[in-house]
Order: sequence, then C-alpha cells, then structure tokens
Amino acid sequence: MQKQLLLGVEAIAQGAIDSGISGVYAYPGTPSTEITEYIQNSEEAIARNVHRTWAANEKTAMESALGMSYAGKRALVCMKHVGMNVAADCFMNAAITGANGGLVITAADDPSMHSSQNEQDSRVYGKFALIPVLEPSNQQEAYEMTRYGFALSETVGSPVLLRITTRLAHSRSGVTPSGTLPENHMHLPENKRQFVLLPAIARKQYKLLLEKQADFVKASEQSPFNSYTDGEDKSLGIIACGITYNYLMEHFNGKCKYPVVKVSQYPLPRKMLKRLLRECKQILVLEEGYPVVEELLKGYPSGRHIAPGRRTESGLGCPGPGTSCNRRNTGPGNCSSPSPCPLQRMQPPGRLQSSERSDFHLWRRPRFLRYRLLHAGSTSSFSIHQQLR
Repeated sequence: MQKQLLLGVEAIAQGAIDSGISGVYAYPGTPSTEITEYIQNSEEAIARNVHRTWAANEKTAMESALGMSYAGKRALVCMKHVGMNVAADCFMNAAITGANGGLVITAADDPSMHSSQNEQDSRVYGKFALIPVLEPSNQQEAYEMTRYGFALSETVGSPVLLRITTRLAHSRSGVTPSGTLPENHMHLPENKRQFVLLPAIARKQYKLLLEKQADFVKASEQSPFNSYTDGEDKSLGIIACGITYNYLMEHFNGKCKYPVVKVSQYPLPRKMLKRLLRECKQILVLEEGYPVVEELLKGYPSGRHIAPGRRTESGLGCPGPGTSCNRRNTGPGNCSSPSPCPLQRMQPPGRLQSSERSDFHLWRRPRFLRYRLLHAGSTSSFSIHQQLR
C-alpha cells in the first residue's frame, strides 16, 4: 500500500483502524489526543460507524472499551500517562478478568513534562497489572505494534498496554500500512463467570493470570520487536528500550560496534539479556522514563552482589567500593574516595540541565552503578560516542 507520512499517534490510529476495531474510547490529553481525532476524521471509520466519541473521563473510557471486549469486539483505549491514574481501578481489574475481543490500552507518557504535571512511566502500571507491554521505537513499529497488540490480546486473553512517549507521538515518519481486517463478530467466551469478580472467582482468575506469565515471556522471546544484535566490542553491552533504540542507531549511523538488545515488548526477553550479561563486561541501559529495566535486571546476575545506585540533589551519585559511600552529594572530581569515580568518565560535555532528558544506567560487575543524565538541546538524543570514550 502507499506509504504515508504520519505522526506516531496517527500511526497508532491507522493501525487500529486497519486492525478492525469497533470502537475507540478516550479522554483528551496531550500527547494522546490526536489518536482519537484521527479516527474521528477517518473516512473508513465513519463508513464503518466505528464508535469514536469522547468519554467523560479515562475511567469510563476504560470501562466502555472493556465491555466491548467482553462482547468479542476489538476496542482501543487512549489516554495520557496521568489518565492511567483515573483508569487504574478498571485497568487493574481488567488484568484479572482478561479480554475476549482484542483490547489495547494506549498510554502516552510525557518525559520532560511538555504538557503535564509529572513524568510517571506507564510501564510501571503494566508491570503492576502483570500484562504484556509494547513500546515502539519508531512510527512504523507503532503502526505494526498496534495490529500485533490486538492479535496478542486475543491469543493470550489479556489486555495489552501500548506505551509511547512525546517524541514518538509528535514526530513524523514514513509508514507503510498493511491491509484492513474485518471487524470481529460479536461472541461471548465459554466462561462468562470470568467477568464477575466476586472473591471466589477473582482468586481463580488471579491464579490463571499468574499461570499466563510464562506465555507472556515466551511471546516476548519470540517477538519480532525484540532483537539481539551482536557486536565486535564486548567491553560494553547496550540495552535500548523503545525510542531510545532510535537514538542509539542515530548516533552510531545505524551500525553499533557493541552488542545491543532492543527491548520493545515486555516482560523482558530473558534469554537475550542473559546472553548479553554473560558476554559483556559492562551493561548500559537506555530507557526514557523510570529505571524500570534497571530494577528488573538486578535479579539476573545470580550469585553476584548488586549495590543500588544513589541519586543526589544534583542528579549525580554512585556507590563507593565498600558497603557505604562517601561520594554522595558530590560531583565528579569532588570525591574523597580513593577509587576512580565512573562519573568522571561519563560526565557529558557542557551544562547539565533538567530539560529534554533520558535515563542512562550503567551496570558493572559486581556492582550496579547508576546515574541520571540530564542533557540540553532540542532533541532527546545526545552524542553517545563522547560518553563511551
């Protein structure tokens, strides 16, 4: 089909239309608003009479979409990250009831708070609810992941969370769409009691959700969106999550000399990560938002002590060589510890400031060193070459 120039949010909307959705339920909030607006103005959605009116709030949007999923139809829910707080009650219970028709919840996060009151990371909600999470690295993946998300939801019988950030949502790229799927016929599951969360039923459903975790991990291992790219220099291994993979490839001109694990579907692809940890001396984790992957990695290197990093008021800090650290509240070059501070080498050039930021975390055997890199400029990327000298 003809290639289109789309925003990330428009790619998601087109992917939902082409997936045969019967309804989009949303409450407006930047950077998610344009998903619903695109569907509202779509000639195909209008011709099919897809439900596309705004909900009263995120909670009612989530409830209405879940009802459509119960009936066997495919539904898309859209909100910004703080809207997840409003929808949290229904969202958490939807993980227990499961889905019938495909149900994709799109949460648009806003790092740097361009139009928001906080920077919360919706991947935490996905981990909390124990459901699959998708995180595209570019607009084409946003389109493909939306279609994939509906199929995955119906295959595993669970809602799927699609997490994007402002830079992906509001940047444009060429997207090649696929063919349009027909809408699902209305149908109910064999076990209709799964939708009634009385404690006796909820306990059984929760046990079933826990049993599904193995299927979620298997789907992640086999996902076309997770990959391991080998590199000639094993002194460093890189884990790039979502759009940070785009940043990484941009600065290495598409060819990184280090091994890279691209993570765009959660739970984490364990086999790929274990291989990276086994082969590489140091691990650099790139993620835009909270240190979600950093914290999950702490359980991987068995038999090794992993000391948590510290964040100071200046945004810098690291654990010392012993059980305590006297480097707190000091920057590189102002440390009284006899051992060299990794922040001296990793200090970015120029002025540190709290705009346009990403998190970068360094895992070094046998200790875990982390810091938050705050960088300037009009883009969320920076010269990784200079950081790895």
